[in-house]
Amino acid sequence: MVHRAGPRKQIYFEPQCVKAGIVTCGGLCPGLNDVIRQIVLTLEKYGVKNIVGIQHGFRGFFEDHLAEVPLNRHVVQNINLAGGSFLGVSRGGASISDIVDSIQARRLDMLFVLGGNGTHAGADAIHGECRKRKLKVSIIGVPKTIDNDILLMDKTFGFDTAVEAAQRAINSAYIEAHSAFHGIGLVKLMGRSSGFITMHASLSSGQVDICLIPEVPFTLDGPNGVLRHLEHLIETKGFALMCVAEGAGQEYLQKSNATDASGNMVLSDIGVHLQQKIKSHFREINVHSDVKYIDPTYMLRAVRANASDAILCTVLGQNAVHGAFAGFSGITTGICNTHNVYLPIPEVIKTPRLVDPNSRMWHRCLTSTGQPDFC
Repeated sequence: MVHRAGPRKQIYFEPQCVKAGIVTCGGLCPGLNDVIRQIVLTLEKYGVKNIVGIQHGFRGFFEDHLAEVPLNRHVVQNINLAGGSFLGVSRGGASISDIVDSIQARRLDMLFVLGGNGTHAGADAIHGECRKRKLKVSIIGVPKTIDNDILLMDKTFGFDTAVEAAQRAINSAYIEAHSAFHGIGLVKLMGRSSGFITMHASLSSGQVDICLIPEVPFTLDGPNGVLRHLEHLIETKGFALMCVAEGAGQEYLQKSNATDASGNMVLSDIGVHLQQKIKSHFREINVHSDVKYIDPTYMLRAVRANASDAILCTVLGQNAVHGAFAGFSGITTGICNTHNVYLPIPEVIKTPRLVDPNSRMWHRCLTSTGQPDFC
């Protein structure tokens, strides 16, 4: 059952008695501070006086030296003017039981959890443990991923800003490639399993010749491969510009089998691999090439939210608070089919949202780049 997001006529909690906590988990994402700020302002609008921030993700629940951060309008007033997270982030954390022990000890009535798929899985487990202990604690998620890969969501906050920031990297690569003799600009963008940033950045740039994403297999060698098309571009245009998502072409790389603190598999670097492969290929065919490789990953994550994302963050922050006061728990808030809704967390973490290779948007991207089918 999907509920429309927003305020309710009747509320479950008595605002003056509420203690609310906010935690930001995973990696950085443009707009985190905007969401924190709006949650605090909306809680105060309800009349909540006791609001705290949990430092550095779930780690803040069990690291003794990470004290709660008291939050109010004065504290958060201008935090949206900077990137990053005012509360700090980290991956991984303590056991669910330990976190709920801490929630009980802190006497939290509401916990707002900002994060991606892994964080939401953690939030759902916390919700389940709270139910098992019959605690009247509302656990509310706010989906945070610049990859835009949360299932059922039209768009997640930070995505628009990331695509905009990617433009600067793509433009730099274009200028470098265009100015060099047989220049080849190569830009690696974020996207472990989903190529939304790479696709949208390539489409909005209008300068990209080759766009490679995890959802669409490609060959490097052979008559229909990427390298042969690069030869064609150098012969006809004199330069070329490529965009690749970090999760693309992993089948060509050696798997490390290592995982990060969030449990994500550590990917091998497709950008460096392509850079070396391109150089080697053009040396073999005795054609000069000048490869310019740019990896702007952390530049995309650390910037301040743009206007579009700032508005989305405001709506999400307000709706998260409305959902908590309505008495919901184990839900997340977002835009689904243009509507602001509350969705059960298990429904949005089943699998990452992926680019549909048969979608009109991907076909628009192919038309824009002019690239062939690399199969």
